[in-house]
Amino acid sequence: MTPTLEADTTQGQVVITTFHCGDLARVLVVLLLHLRVKRDVRRHAEGFLGIRLLVRWRERTVWSISLWRDLDSVYSMGGVSRHVAASRVPAKLGVTTSCDIFCHVGEWTRVMFGGGRCPSRPDGRSGE
Repeated sequence: MTPTLEADTTQGQVVITTFHCGDLARVLVVLLLHLRVKRDVRRHAEGFLGIRLLVRWRERTVWSISLWRDLDSVYSMGGVSRHVAASRVPAKLGVTTSCDIFCHVGEWTRVMFGGGRCPSRPDGRSGE
């Protein structure tokens, strides 16, 4: 079966940033940076829904997984001055980063099984 995938930038976005820290001290710095910046992002970035950090202690890696209302919301993070300043710190510390943005591609039954439209969604809006 061929899945039905249609990118929709007007719906939910997931941003996953990985910080390859190398040692425990840099893991702790990345965690502290996130704690410091999170409040400003909540206050000033439009459409920010939430964030979770995953720490792989043995690998000295931190994953930042954030949820956004739409793709324009992701771009609004560029207007949060504390985030812009903090985004420069990892490279200065020798922490390598990578980032992926995952776009909404459809209601799950349509994507997984080629089904039709979903009559309703948990957020109260009608399906696609």
